[in-house]
Amino acid sequence: MKAKNRILMLLSVVLTMSLLLVACAGGNSGNGNHATNAPANTEGNTEASDPPAASVEKIELDFWTFWGSETRRPIIEKMIADFNSSQERIVVKHTFLPWGDVWTKNLAAIAAGNPPDVIINDINTVAQRANSKQVVNLTEFLAQDNIKDRFFEELWNTVEFKGEAYALPFNTDTRFLFYNKDAFAEAGLDPETPPTTWAELEEFAIKLDKKNGNRYERVGFYPNGWGNWGWDSWMTNADNGIGFVDKEGKVTINTPNKVEALKWINKWTDRLGESTVNAFKAEFGSKQADPFISGKVAMINQTATFYTQLRDYGKDVNFGIAPIPEFKEGTGHYSSGGGFVIEIPFGAKNPEASWEFMKFMTDVQAQEYWAIKNFDNVANIEASEKAAMNAELDEKGKLVYGEAVKNLQDTKIFPIPEFAPDFRSLLNPQGMLLF
Repeated sequence: MKAKNRILMLLSVVLTMSLLLVACAGGNSGNGNHATNAPANTEGNTEASDPPAASVEKIELDFWTFWGSETRRPIIEKMIADFNSSQERIVVKHTFLPWGDVWTKNLAAIAAGNPPDVIINDINTVAQRANSKQVVNLTEFLAQDNIKDRFFEELWNTVEFKGEAYALPFNTDTRFLFYNKDAFAEAGLDPETPPTTWAELEEFAIKLDKKNGNRYERVGFYPNGWGNWGWDSWMTNADNGIGFVDKEGKVTINTPNKVEALKWINKWTDRLGESTVNAFKAEFGSKQADPFISGKVAMINQTATFYTQLRDYGKDVNFGIAPIPEFKEGTGHYSSGGGFVIEIPFGAKNPEASWEFMKFMTDVQAQEYWAIKNFDNVANIEASEKAAMNAELDEKGKLVYGEAVKNLQDTKIFPIPEFAPDFRSLLNPQGMLLF
């Protein structure tokens, strides 16, 4: 009986070992064992008998910007990191150069045959760089990836030279009339009804002026050089949004409406007195010392990004925003804008890879991130609309950003034509006032 039991136990052990051997020979159970008939491991493990996979050669791109502040540098570098992690073929590094150096060094690098691969450049001078062969023509890339429709039309017009694109729009700006609602109420004006025309602007400003004897404690408004708006912007606002020199070479400087705009600015200086204008301007600073935030000016033309100063340093300022008042009723609330483009300098070694990076940086995800983190107007239409509803913005921020997106419809950008690169230096206020 004992012998029979020993035989049964031996058979049981042999059977168990056989089953284990069959299981091992049958395939990979998912725990990393290798077998001759195991399926390919899609998680990246390779069988010992397989040759090592060929490594993908990385393409390194050098991306130049002037965004080196504590605020903007981390934002642009996060966008670069997102691109680098989105694919395995291209690695972009960021090179920061100060505002005064980035573009002159770019020209020197192009001349030396060693330019950066991608650069942020001025939106108003694309045609000059295209004409001088300092930037790569994007026609062949756009034939493969037609992304023109992702951008605002006014911005796209700035990147074309003789019907072909040489850059992609990146960001822009627009301007509003910011006004102090409490000052309006104090002056007997409706805080919810800002001025809509130049005549109303002047009428409201006189009521908002606050004097102590002969000294102004508050100025309702001054049109020239206070805030982010000057005589040239008033001239184009008055002249149906028309600039000074167009792409075809038509000069529209000494037009009746532009001349009237300059006379109108002179009238404000005459009323306030040059000493008042200069005294107020001398006190202006930033943050709490800003003339609007400090309460010294009741209305001011500023970019939409001015909201961040109000948010951070003017929490108690009860402000409203409105389109720039129009010259006369029905002529249009034209604003002026600027901005930057992203482009490939002429002679860049890997233009195809540069193009892939440029597409990423102007697509919805990257553009919305830039818009929200900087409270900045971006060139991508969909990203702009999404940013206006982004949960990271407070209610006031959503209001201002949403109005800024709408305001881009009335915002004009005036690229400098390649045949007259220095014409703006001739348009100084003193000379223009002689018309």
